[in-house]
Amino acid sequence: MATIKDIADRLGISVSTVSKGLNGASDISEALRQTVLDTAIELGYTTKQMRGRVQRKLCIFVENMEYETPDQFGCDIILGFRQSAYREDFGVSVVPVTPLLQSTEKYDTYMLKNGYVGAFALGFALQDEWMEQFGCSSIPAVLLDNYIKKNPSVGYIGTDSFEGIDDAIVHLIDLGHSRIGLINGSQGSMISDQRRQAYIDSMTAHGLPFSEDTMPYGYFVPDAAKPHVDNLLSMGITAFLCGNDLIASGVIDECTRLGLRIPGDVSVIGFDDIPVSAKLDPPLTTIRQDRIALGKCGFYTLNSLINHVSISRTLLRPELIVRGSTGPLPTP
Repeated sequence: MATIKDIADRLGISVSTVSKGLNGASDISEALRQTVLDTAIELGYTTKQMRGRVQRKLCIFVENMEYETPDQFGCDIILGFRQSAYREDFGVSVVPVTPLLQSTEKYDTYMLKNGYVGAFALGFALQDEWMEQFGCSSIPAVLLDNYIKKNPSVGYIGTDSFEGIDDAIVHLIDLGHSRIGLINGSQGSMISDQRRQAYIDSMTAHGLPFSEDTMPYGYFVPDAAKPHVDNLLSMGITAFLCGNDLIASGVIDECTRLGLRIPGDVSVIGFDDIPVSAKLDPPLTTIRQDRIALGKCGFYTLNSLINHVSISRTLLRPELIVRGSTGPLPTP
């Protein structure tokens, strides 16, 4: 378990200052106090007072998403949510969800039985049993990248795929590319469908050629690239958009195996900006999602729903991060 000294060492401040931040002393700034509290949550520190008090309880349900280490997509989302929840005196549990749990426990029953007043759902698929139950539940819930119609108790948060994909395509156009393909994530995923439509809209708006064959579905893993790279290259594709950074890493590996230079022969763009992106060879140009902010936004939206402020959709703005995997269209 983390100690006060661990927090002090991380922030480069004294143990006494950390103690003041944890105990609400008036002689340090509010900004520093929040930094101390955020770091305490990040490191897993709790005081005896924190462990003993009765808190309202929230649950983060996680399915189909890695989150346990800082290099994994869900880690910062959960951290941002926890930090914001702690400030408002909520306790947070993280519960991995399986199809078996959903088939044996109803969402409302699970929430009531365990005393949770709201939920944040990450990584759910459209066909999951609980997705249907979210549609009629009165227990507040926020879904990442999933939308429930006409239920005032359930909200949606995400990052604007349409703006992000268009920024990426404009970047490639500026580099001279017009033959751009999309290797997408899993079929039946709302976020995959959104990114597919964003690609269609942007390619249409810029007068660029595309077809069903230039936007195949795959999975959100590196191996998803292998069945599609050769085919897209045979159609004259010179730049790859990818449904996430893991797919993009697979595209880089496959192109390297084929003897292609990146970006000398082919350009590649990912989506998410997970930590590994900057460490790829070459470093990956990608559409960044601010995952700490997504987690905080998830809490703010859920807290609003708990307080009977019905929020339908909240989208954060993406940011195109240009690195070494994109370059000018190669000359014949």
